[in-house]
Amino acid sequence: MEGQSLPVDYLPIIFQMAVAVGFVVTTMFVTHKIGPKRVTSDKLTPFESGIEVIGNARTPMSIKYFLVAILFVLFDVEVIFMYPWAVNFRDLGKDGMIEMFIFMGTLLLGFIYVIKKGALDWD
Repeated sequence: MEGQSLPVDYLPIIFQMAVAVGFVVTTMFVTHKIGPKRVTSDKLTPFESGIEVIGNARTPMSIKYFLVAILFVLFDVEVIFMYPWAVNFRDLGKDGMIEMFIFMGTLLLGFIYVIKKGALDWD
């Protein structure tokens, strides 16, 4: 039973989370109750970095922007998985190297697929 965690071991974490949530809820409630409530026409208009709003917000946009953003997040997050491997490179040995080559090969195949489909062409 030496390596097992008991529910009582989690009390400090639960207490810290309860204090954090309590602080957020209390702060939001108090500021909402005691804060000024001045409703003006300027406050009710949308604000876009100081630029006057022109047209409808529902104007169709090119899907290319979103596709590139999603692909960036996808391939950027994969880099996060390389850090633990790099830190434990020597401890993982030959098996770790083979697994990382498989991982990188899979990423490379995905990247080649994206390029072949023309997802990054901005024509």
